[in-house]
Amino acid sequence: MTWLLSLVGGALVLFILRDVFHTLWHPTRHGGLSRVVMRAVWHVSSRRSTPWRSAGLSGPTGMLAVVALWSLTVAVGWGLIYWPHMPEDFSYATGLTPAEHAGPLDAFYYSMVTLATLGLGDIAPTSGWLRVLAPMEALIGFALLSATVAWILGIYPALARRRTLALRLSHVRRSPADERALDSAGGAALLDGLASGIATVTVDFLQYAESYYFFDGDENTSLPRQLGHATVLADQAARAEHPDVRLSASVLRMALEDLATVLDERFLRSGGPPDRIFAAYSDDHDRSHAGPATRSGAS
Repeated sequence: MTWLLSLVGGALVLFILRDVFHTLWHPTRHGGLSRVVMRAVWHVSSRRSTPWRSAGLSGPTGMLAVVALWSLTVAVGWGLIYWPHMPEDFSYATGLTPAEHAGPLDAFYYSMVTLATLGLGDIAPTSGWLRVLAPMEALIGFALLSATVAWILGIYPALARRRTLALRLSHVRRSPADERALDSAGGAALLDGLASGIATVTVDFLQYAESYYFFDGDENTSLPRQLGHATVLADQAARAEHPDVRLSASVLRMALEDLATVLDERFLRSGGPPDRIFAAYSDDHDRSHAGPATRSGAS
């Protein structure tokens, strides 16, 4: 029974560490547990009478749930390793009766204290190998804290880049320039800038997949609602007489196709051409505005 609990506890710890690695440090992967939790929060938020999405809470709530689940599962895993060895291999502070503090709850308590690097000292291991394991758990706790900070510092700049691109597309859409103004060297430079921004967002979705589950409430900074105009620009520029504009249009179209591929393979699985995928992307992010967003791309 002792070895069985230790194996189960070790498996839980390794499972979480693997998920943290694939979520944060593997360049093109998405941790299985973090994906399930983020998607669950995302879908639950769309079914509430007052959606969390409109308040921008689904993404932060999902991240909080993932970090909490990581921490609790690691604590449970280490607690299962400690529990069979309590109270014989542990020392207790004065006033604590060892026989009364040797249950699973006590093992979980000691694991949480160690994981949080609090070091209260009321319960401490005395066996040699347990005295090595406890600092290892503290190091994992510190790594989880560092990973959480790195996750936040990575996702929010990615969100800023996505919203900046959407705002840039909104500026172009609302500008008074007509199709003839696009057929110029300035138009080619504009298209190149948009293609570069779309490529950056594509990489962000690969490296920070959880950023997909953040809602952009304002229309002008919502990429799902502005992508339709990018496809319109690419189609218009493909008919231009200026060779640089046609080349830039081709690059922009390729960038849009790559973005559509990533969105469909990793999140939507709707199939079809890029226009259909972008419509599904818009619908998934804001069903109440999916119609206007789609029409803006077809106008």
